[in-house]
Amino acid sequence: MTGFFSKLNEGLSKSRMKMQGSLNQLIGRGADIDESFWEDLEDTLISADLGFEATEDIVGKLRLEAEAQAVPTAEKILHKLTGMIADEFETAGDPFQFSPVTILMVGINGTGKTTSVGKLAKQAVSQGKSIVLGSADTFRAAASEQLDVWAERAGVEVVRKDRGADPASVAFDTVERAEEMGADIALIDTAGRLHNSLDLMRELEKVQRVTRERSKAPTFTVLVMDATTGQNGLVQAREFNKFLALDALILTKLDGTAKGGIAVAIERELNIPIVRIGVGEGIDDLRPFDPQEFAKALVGLDV
Repeated sequence: MTGFFSKLNEGLSKSRMKMQGSLNQLIGRGADIDESFWEDLEDTLISADLGFEATEDIVGKLRLEAEAQAVPTAEKILHKLTGMIADEFETAGDPFQFSPVTILMVGINGTGKTTSVGKLAKQAVSQGKSIVLGSADTFRAAASEQLDVWAERAGVEVVRKDRGADPASVAFDTVERAEEMGADIALIDTAGRLHNSLDLMRELEKVQRVTRERSKAPTFTVLVMDATTGQNGLVQAREFNKFLALDALILTKLDGTAKGGIAVAIERELNIPIVRIGVGEGIDDLRPFDPQEFAKALVGLDV
């Protein structure tokens, strides 16, 4: 394996090792396909955080596969697992492929949101695109400073205002500046906020509304979520989606969790396309999401 798949495979090693061990035990049963086999398979998928609904659906389809085989074996059945997991994901348009485009990045503190903004800026420049960053996190000085570091690395401009300023005005000015420059991308970083704080979510709604009204380009709202939070992350995504009608999701820190299947649960419940995943600290470790590669790296069975 070379390139990003190798990195993805390495990044998902915690998730894969846990799942692969259980699946190999199931394969060892050979043709011994009884009810306990299906129960153990369900337990394996749920423990990887795929969620009850997706697990029941996948296991139900695998049961049908077994019924269609004259002499079903565990290996033959599980051969279909990677493809079924990959099929759970929607292959929607990637906001970062539009030009011009305005993208609003949202999420709670600690998800890697500002870092993701910086990596995306660096990647865009390396692809020959022009980009303007907006520092709409006017609450934390450290966030603005962090974005400045990334902007300097990428050689791009940052629109900012004094601490405590209205974040919606920063978003407005960022879009305006991007249009003046004829930039391909206006990428706006927002303050991390708790999904259960009504006042903060209402403020974020305002930022989104002002951004959409000002931007002449297609405007997307992207949630950055920490994969290590598992089912708690799903709760966060659900609340952000309720207020903002999210367009896409970036899943970070997949290399730090044994429950990478949370990506399946999010896609299944919210029907929000995952467009980027992070499997490391490097700039190139934040990459476009490929369902087939993800499923293969998650399951890890060469069957």
